[in-house]
Amino acid sequence: MALAAIAIVARCSPLSFPKSNFSPLARVLVARSSSSFKPHLRRYKAMASSLSSSETAAKTERVTAPYGSWKSPITADVVSGASKRLDGISVDGDGRLLWLESRPSESGRSVLVKEPEKPGEEPVDITPKEFAVRTLCQEYGGGAFSISGDTLVFSNYKDQRLYKQSLHLKDSPPLPITPDYGGPSVCYADGVFDGRFGRYVTVREDRREDSLNPTTMVVAVGLGEKDIQEPKVLISGTDFYAFPRMDPKGEKIAWIEWGHPNMPWDKAELWVGYISEAGDIFKRVCVAGHDPKHVESPTEPKWSPKGELFFITDRQNGFWNLYKWIESTNEVLPLYPLNAEFARPLWVFGMNSYEVIQSDKQKILIACSYRQRGRSHLAIIDVLQSSLSLLDIPFTDIQDITLGNNCLYVEGASGVLPTSVAKVTFNDEKSEIIDFQIIWSSSPDSLKYQSYFSLPELIEFPTEVPGQNAYAYFYPPSNHVYQASQEEKPPLLLKSHGGPTSETRGVLNLSIQYWTSRGWAFVDVNYGGSTGYGREFRERLLGRWGIVDVDDCCSCAKFLVESGKADGNRLCITGGSAGGYTTLAALAFRETFKAGASLYGVADLNMLRAETHKFESHYLDKLVGSEKDYYERSPINSVEKFSCPIILFQGLEDKVVPPDQARKIYEALKQKGLPVALVEYEGEQHGFRKAENIKFTLEQQMVFFARLVGQFDVADEITPIKIDNFD
Repeated sequence: MALAAIAIVARCSPLSFPKSNFSPLARVLVARSSSSFKPHLRRYKAMASSLSSSETAAKTERVTAPYGSWKSPITADVVSGASKRLDGISVDGDGRLLWLESRPSESGRSVLVKEPEKPGEEPVDITPKEFAVRTLCQEYGGGAFSISGDTLVFSNYKDQRLYKQSLHLKDSPPLPITPDYGGPSVCYADGVFDGRFGRYVTVREDRREDSLNPTTMVVAVGLGEKDIQEPKVLISGTDFYAFPRMDPKGEKIAWIEWGHPNMPWDKAELWVGYISEAGDIFKRVCVAGHDPKHVESPTEPKWSPKGELFFITDRQNGFWNLYKWIESTNEVLPLYPLNAEFARPLWVFGMNSYEVIQSDKQKILIACSYRQRGRSHLAIIDVLQSSLSLLDIPFTDIQDITLGNNCLYVEGASGVLPTSVAKVTFNDEKSEIIDFQIIWSSSPDSLKYQSYFSLPELIEFPTEVPGQNAYAYFYPPSNHVYQASQEEKPPLLLKSHGGPTSETRGVLNLSIQYWTSRGWAFVDVNYGGSTGYGREFRERLLGRWGIVDVDDCCSCAKFLVESGKADGNRLCITGGSAGGYTTLAALAFRETFKAGASLYGVADLNMLRAETHKFESHYLDKLVGSEKDYYERSPINSVEKFSCPIILFQGLEDKVVPPDQARKIYEALKQKGLPVALVEYEGEQHGFRKAENIKFTLEQQMVFFARLVGQFDVADEITPIKIDNFD
């Protein structure tokens, strides 16, 4: 349930940079200490503040109109079509970047794209039109491709088979390397190349015997040109596996495993296996997760070129920090303890939060990203000196980083930059950045809307528990053409993120700007149980899902009302998946909000437990508690407590939250006489990928809230759907 309310998001930037070789976005040069690049950094900061300055100057010329009624060029068409979603990056043998982008304009089709060979040329699609690169492993996917030299292996969406493709031979057709099982019943993810045996080592999920309880293994797939063979099983016997990683010589393999009822962020184990001459594992050692003194969740193992094993775990201070394995004594040592998160929860395969950029007798340097108090940082850890040096780049949010030739490719964003991939170049000593160049942007055309953008403000607010605070990003209404009367407070839309073990980020998102540019206030909440703030904060939700998250969302809304930033009579709530459950629970068990929108949300916890996929089939065991709790916290069992309008959106191919959940709550509320509407989408799964459905969802939420709560007329021409018990 990790997806957010709108699965395909558009992020945009109010900055205008000189034209880049590869993108309408610019080439930005920054350095931490080099004087020759400081003017560029000052220019960046000046441009970032120019938005608020220009808006201040324009206030005297603004049209006065009610909040919510403002006209904005950030239409639902712009939101649904402006952004591509990034699903992974890698570098080929020539040092050129490849990225996987999901395109709403092509019904969410995922395509691998290669950086152009020469400046000024266009990027090249690598994926033929009859293919799409996506895996359904654990439903959420990730890790759908891997590259070694000029060889690409990827998972094809339609049949879920693995294919091999040459990156150097033009028009080289992808060739299957896994058997045809007559349908997409076997999935692969998170694979790596094994040069010693000429094979591809990957996680496999086999649904042939039981689609709800598939078997997960680590297998080896042959890469030769002979007949396709059944993959060789290397590791099996546990419920789940991730991050199979070969050492440089192909003599050892590291992996992460965990079993029910744990999720990978609750408790997991890191293992190392020794590989025989025949290619089998003949010896195994548990590196982390076996010691009862440490409740930990190791993740992201990685071998250095010298064969040293690094990984991330939260064993000592409750934060995901970097560690090194001492093989001779089977001990682990922290590299640089810090109350910050160096990793994210393992919802998808293929995450990459750090890279070993130098490993020799003089230095062992690791480039990494970490998150602290709602902001990401890029840093270099000197392992031998046990020191950390921050690197100054424009991103305040970082996802993955990938090692290039004397550079890093960083996937990031900020309050004033869209989701982008930047090439970050070091000096020879790797002590400072000499070049920061944006290679790819999710939404380059969004620059034209810069004067309408609302910048996120990180807020900390008190919760129901004395002494405990939670966090959120607040976006005030912003439109340089309009203003409201001084007596009016704006309507507020509160978003509860999915997961629930996840985190919302303070980056530009056109689907948020759609609301704020029309005069809505918007707040994105990191309630207790969210990630990014350590294990203690993350575990606030254990046994209390439907209580802590609901209380924190209500507390946040009340905090904004008391601060004079929102109208207490026009509070609305929205959320997708687990956020949809929080939405429905808030509307059933509290009286804070006046209307809500649930996107593929959970209405019946018992039904979710019985019907959801294997990965999350025991997730609720720790989040909910007793059978009584399952019943009492399910909104469907408390229909009599609902008292306000609700609109529901659901994909009909959703295997995480099956469609019956939405239908059940819809019929119950309709029978009770409350204003309610249900929108179902053919061909959509858990999260909406098609542009037309993203557009329709956004528009119908807006007009639904306007008609039932807003006390204003929407400026856009939107044909509302029929609302039962209202129209």
